[in-house]
Amino acid sequence: MKKILTLAMVAAVTIFTACNQETKPADKKITIGYVNWAEGVAMTQLAKVMLEEKGYKVILKNADVAPVFAAVAGGDADVFMDAWMPVTHKTYMETFGDKLTVLNTSFDGARIGLVVPDYVTTRTIEELSRDKAKFGGNVVGIDAGAGIMTKAEDAIREYGLDYQLQSSSEAAMMATLKKNIDEKLPVVVTGWSPHFMFSRYKLRFLEDPRKLFGETEKIQIVANSEFSVRDTIAVNFFRNFKLNSDQLGSLMGAMAEADGKETAVIKQWIKENGEVVKNW
Repeated sequence: MKKILTLAMVAAVTIFTACNQETKPADKKITIGYVNWAEGVAMTQLAKVMLEEKGYKVILKNADVAPVFAAVAGGDADVFMDAWMPVTHKTYMETFGDKLTVLNTSFDGARIGLVVPDYVTTRTIEELSRDKAKFGGNVVGIDAGAGIMTKAEDAIREYGLDYQLQSSSEAAMMATLKKNIDEKLPVVVTGWSPHFMFSRYKLRFLEDPRKLFGETEKIQIVANSEFSVRDTIAVNFFRNFKLNSDQLGSLMGAMAEADGKETAVIKQWIKENGEVVKNW
């Protein structure tokens, strides 16, 4: 009997130790997929720093939005923090949604559309047709796979605009926007809020009478469905991760000026926003 009890105790201790090791954050690894969009980069880097402080190994995978959704759905990445719903990424959620779990709405009141400097007299998307010569018949966009580019293509078609939608990157779009603003020239770009462009320049959305770009949207955190039940500690962190316009704006602004010192900038932001992050 003593031998049986001893073996049972050893087994219990072994199981308990294994369970502790299994749930210990230091042994955990999280892969976050992200796209090179300002708000997504800022939120992803913030999550990385905070999770690493809790002992996680965080791997970041950068790609265009379609491959990121596919990676999370397929388990090659665990989380994507920059899903825009219900309009921008609707197609991707319809395609991959059965393998994804929405963990949280991290930001309310997001918006996409066509954006111009405030000195431009054009007020609506419809008026772009009248003002084609002014803009050179071009809309400056970002990467071709982005949801906002699909909506911009829809707008060009539905409003009957004889415009060329130029694919580039967010960085290239911002460089073109800056150059035109510096020279006080008309320019129209694919834009979204939250974005540091609105704190850096005086801009406004062109009115969209047909609501092709939708109303306000939510930024959601989506995870691989298996991951969402595998690591409750990390999942709870992502479920609590939420920022308002001022908080995300200040984070994005700080990141825009980081100049290679992103981790230091993030840690300073955390220090200055302790009340925001303490319950995450």
